[in-house]
Amino acid sequence: MMKKTPFHPNRRSFLIGTAALVGAPALAQDIESKPPVQRNISSFRSADWHTYFSTLNNGAILVDTSSRALHYWSEDQSIYRLYPCSVPLTEDMTRRGRTSVVQKVEGPSWAPTPSMKRRNPEWPDFIPPGPENPLGTHALYLGWKYYRIHGTHDTRKIGRRSSNGCIGLYNRNIAELFSLAKNGTQVLLI
Repeated sequence: MMKKTPFHPNRRSFLIGTAALVGAPALAQDIESKPPVQRNISSFRSADWHTYFSTLNNGAILVDTSSRALHYWSEDQSIYRLYPCSVPLTEDMTRRGRTSVVQKVEGPSWAPTPSMKRRNPEWPDFIPPGPENPLGTHALYLGWKYYRIHGTHDTRKIGRRSSNGCIGLYNRNIAELFSLAKNGTQVLLI
């Protein structure tokens, strides 16, 4: 005859019992009836410049509007940077193609474009450099009129569709890119 041992709860038995209780409903569910969970998996990955540029003369900037990432390669290939960025709100505000950096401005001022002013007549006509300026601390002016790669004081915009056409970076990132890029740096927006 077996002698019955009294049950003394301990941490191990508590954890095993709790896991069984928590897991039981999941085992009973019909997994096929639920749609798969969509995960927010970032496409923020490094890229190879050869796919987009034939040379790195003057360095190169690639802006991928789908992944909301800006890539920079130096002319001698010793520097590669990858930054999260904001992109235009809508497809009709998004310009794609090749251009270059034509001017670099530290402490840029800002004035809304005519189309911005039509959409937002309450906006001011001019904002000087400073914390209220939507271009942040630095701006790279592109060969396309009104298009810039610039910083922002509103960090909530980065990684989103939030601009009126420009590409926005955190101020610390535009400051670094500003020091690396030069007039003539190639720019491709895809």
